[in-house]
Formats: sequence, C-alpha cells, structure tokens
Amino acid sequence: MISVVEEAKIGILCWETGQVPKGLRQLESLVGNSTNPASYEYPVRLNPVRGANVHTILEKPDRAVLLTMIADAKLMAAQGIKAITTSCGFNAVFQRDLAEAAGVPVFTSSLLQVPFARQLNGPTSEICIITANAEALSPTHLRSVGIASQDGLHIVGLEQCPEWNRMFAEPDTEINLDRIEQEVLATARRALNTHPGIRAFVLECTDLPPYSAAIRRQSGLPVFDFISMVNYVHSSI
Repeated sequence: MISVVEEAKIGILCWETGQVPKGLRQLESLVGNSTNPASYEYPVRLNPVRGANVHTILEKPDRAVLLTMIADAKLMAAQGIKAITTSCGFNAVFQRDLAEAAGVPVFTSSLLQVPFARQLNGPTSEICIITANAEALSPTHLRSVGIASQDGLHIVGLEQCPEWNRMFAEPDTEINLDRIEQEVLATARRALNTHPGIRAFVLECTDLPPYSAAIRRQSGLPVFDFISMVNYVHSSI
C-alpha cells in the first residue's frame, strides 16, 4: 500500500515572527488555537506576514501590511494553496481587498459566520460576538464581512478582563491560562445574563476556540469560531 502525504490546501496569514506577545504565544500552545497545527485534522500552511502585529492589524489597520498580505496570498495561491485565511479576526477589515486580489477563496475572519448563525434562528435573532477588543471592532469591520445591520448583535470584548489585558499591557510577561479561561467564560455568562435572547455565540478572536466547548456546555447554545469556519471551508475544497 502506497502512503500518500496530503498537501496543505489552507494557507493562514499570521503575525510576523517575533511580534507576538508572550501570553499569546502561550495560547498558541492550546489545541484549537489558529496557529497550532494540532488544531487541524489536515495540514495547513502558516505564513508569517512581515509587519503584521497587534498595532498594524488590531489597533490601526495598516494598508502597507495589507499589500504585503496580498503579495503573500498570491504567492501561496501560485504554489497550490486552495483557500486562504488569517490568524486574527480583525483582518475582517481587509476581507474584500484580499478576496478580490488573491485568486483563490479568502476568509479572513470568523465574523463571516455571523450572517449564517443569525439565519439559523431567524433573520432578527440575537447573536453575541465575543471579541479580543470591542472598542476596536468597528462597523467597517462588520460591513466588510457582510454584516449589514447591528440590530440584535451584542458585541462584548475581553479588553476589560485583567489577565487578558495583561497580555498586551505586559507583552513580555507570562499569563495564567486558567484565569484566561475563567475570564472568557465569565464574559459569555454576563452577556447571556444581560441579553437572555441570545441564540448563538460567534468568537471573533482566533485564540478563543480552545474555550468553545466550555462555552457550549455553560450556555447550551451554538458556538461558532475560527476552527468551525476553517473546517467548513476545507470540506468544500
């Protein structure tokens, strides 16, 4: 019997090597994290993007970095990659530019699943987005991935959570992973207590899928995340 090694079909545009805070590198060790190869039942190709970091993607989207991402995406497509995603949900703001330029399907952010999640329970159903930073997630990000209306959309951020915020305030410091999980679950719980009409969660941040199962158990609701999106696209190509 001849063993055939499957080639990667999915390419992932990632933050530049050396630009990732120590706490985020700890999160990368968890199965379910976007940049952990063990998160996938198939090979993926990780492509660090020069200049991509928390400042140029999350805090202030940089068009120069977008051009680098486009060049990298085109190269991956030429090398046989069938679809391209990114390791940060805030790249939603670049969805249209990347999709038009890459030459292969592009799905920058798990936020692309919001319209899908909403339709599952009716077009006016309430959806909760848990994001790394609610203050930084703008209407432009949402419109870029097809979210035309924010009616019934509840956006809750982790930026006020002490341990989560420490990753960015103290980028060279280790974090307590147990506290991170507690903060994520508490955020989901508060959202549901405040808005009991929520019918599904969508996790913007690609570091959050390791906690999806716990949120499902706690809430009894569907949870869509980066991994559910990548698996869906991978099954189509």
